[in-house]
Amino acid sequence: MKIAVASDHAGFAMKEDIRNYLFELGHDVEDCGAFSEEKSVDYPDWGIKAAEKVADGRADRGILVCGTGVGMSITANKVKGVYAALCADEFTARLSREHNAANVLVLGGRTTGSELARSIVKTWLGSEPESGRHMLRRQKIADYESRVKNDGAETSGSGRVVIIEHPLIQHKLGIVRDKNTSVKDFRDLVQEIAGLMAYEISRNLPLGEIDVETPLCPTKAFSISGKKLAVVPVLRAGLGMVEGILRLIPNAKVGHIGLYRDPETLLPVDYYCKLPNDIEERDIFVVDPMLATGGSASAAISHIKRLGGRRISLVSLIAAPEGVKKVSSEHPEVDIFLASLDSHLNEHGYIVPGLGDAGDRLFGTK
Repeated sequence: MKIAVASDHAGFAMKEDIRNYLFELGHDVEDCGAFSEEKSVDYPDWGIKAAEKVADGRADRGILVCGTGVGMSITANKVKGVYAALCADEFTARLSREHNAANVLVLGGRTTGSELARSIVKTWLGSEPESGRHMLRRQKIADYESRVKNDGAETSGSGRVVIIEHPLIQHKLGIVRDKNTSVKDFRDLVQEIAGLMAYEISRNLPLGEIDVETPLCPTKAFSISGKKLAVVPVLRAGLGMVEGILRLIPNAKVGHIGLYRDPETLLPVDYYCKLPNDIEERDIFVVDPMLATGGSASAAISHIKRLGGRRISLVSLIAAPEGVKKVSSEHPEVDIFLASLDSHLNEHGYIVPGLGDAGDRLFGTK
């Protein structure tokens, strides 16, 4: 594991001890400073450096130290994507990972002894995030973070990662995760979830006023104004989401992109593409139930862009952080809509806890 460490002058001695301890444990350590306890320095200058390395994936975790830990904690939590926890004992260290998925540990160099600090570090590194109610709570934080700028104003543009937490979606998602759910029920539920997600995603479509005549009298009503929509499933699993969306938006056109993931390299292989002729005029929903490595989704988006598509969103039931990171880094303007952001990918590239292979479960294959 690669760990970024940093401190100010007050935390320098503890940072040095922790750095040596991490080497003993076999970790790769990047020291972001400070480099002396003799000269007074400002903790934000060093804390931000380490926190940014965690946020952009250059480090797996971070450990920061200042006098009390408070300053470094406040600093790190200003960096988007960082969840820093100030811990004073093994109990809070363990729960900061299990409940809160903290990716940065903060210690007080003047409030915590060396032996206790090492014990806290070992416990924190050895703990993993839990799912269930704790995952839902973390998702609420991530959803807020994705919608709000640093100045507190809500964003309405691109590049969001939005987790849709509607109770019906979460209820149905729990059933499709169950390995005992039948193929028919799995297929029906995926369509239902896709429709519910489309309902939430489309709530901001612009409306235009129209004239209609009821059985009683003429009146004013509303119609979706000027928006052309396209649904593009990534074959084959994406097909399972199309019908649910078309039930809600029947006038949307449907394109298809054929990609599969090479089992050895985990890289996408392109074998088919057919899009509406006016794809450049449409708002496009790329749909794929599972956003795992992100390779197929990113390749599909790239393909659509080459053929003229501009306004693209990605809709997935479940994602791994690795997949979100890849799509966001390669297509920063693309909004990503999810029902769940899960823990991680396993060594075979499957999302954990996930739901298995969505294509196999949709079509009854192995």
